[in-house]
Parts: sequence; structure tokens; C-alpha cells
Amino acid sequence: MKGQYVLTILSRREPKKTRRAQDGFTLIELLVVLVILGLIVAFAAPQVIKYVGGAKSDSAKIQIERLSGVLDLYRLEVGRYPTQEEGLEALVERPADADAWNGPYVKKADSLTDPWGRPYIYQMPGEHGDYDMSSLGADGQEGGEGEDKDVTSW
Repeated sequence: MKGQYVLTILSRREPKKTRRAQDGFTLIELLVVLVILGLIVAFAAPQVIKYVGGAKSDSAKIQIERLSGVLDLYRLEVGRYPTQEEGLEALVERPADADAWNGPYVKKADSLTDPWGRPYIYQMPGEHGDYDMSSLGADGQEGGEGEDKDVTSW
């Protein structure tokens, strides 16, 4: 009986496929995968770029708010905001006539540049408050929409 059982199991096995049919993917299969990946990238890339651009504008707004807080601390200690001539560099290096200066208020001068690599515009006295601070956006020109829109402290 045991021999008959073994014979039944062996006869139910499927015949071995040739090794060559299992070796890899065909050229057509690879091309189909590449086309699908290309379509995904084509649809996803504009969305990712849109979010990156918006992130830079949001980052500029946050940096301007942070620098505004630092300027308020500077005014509390020195008794005034930095003059137009001193600019935002007064937060990094001591101005000549700032006796009560306890800085640096900003550790790196890189903090005084916007996400597009240009220095923030500081105007003292400001038109909208004690001072005005702004970034001209991605295009580096006044006005604009979207990524090119100016980011301001007012």
C-alpha cells in the first residue's frame, strides 16, 4: 500500500518547466513598468513642485515673524530698533553706539536671508509700523502671485 501511495503523489506532480522560462522579465514587461512609472512621475511632479514653492513662502513668513520677535528683544535691551544704516546686521554684530547690546541676537548671518537666498529688506522707520521687513518672493521683484508674491511683516 505504501508503494501505491507514493506512486499516486508522484503522478500528481506537474511536469518541471524549463529553467529558461523562469529566468527573468521580458523586455515588454520592463517597458510596461517604465511607462507606468513615467506616467506616475508626470502626474505627481507638478504637485510636489507646487508644495515645495508654497513651503518656501511659508518659511519666509515664519522667518519674518521670528526676526520681528528678535527685533523687539533688541529694542527692549538697546532702547531702539536698528537704524536703516545698521540694518538687520545689528542683530549679529554690535553697532558702534549700542551700549546695552547683549547679542548676537541671531547666531548666523544666514538667518537674515530669505529662502531664495536674498537678504530680507529692512526699512526703518516703516510705512506700516515702527519698521517694515519683507522678501520679494521667488522672482525677486515687487508684487507677483503664488511663489512670486511678496512676503511682508505687515
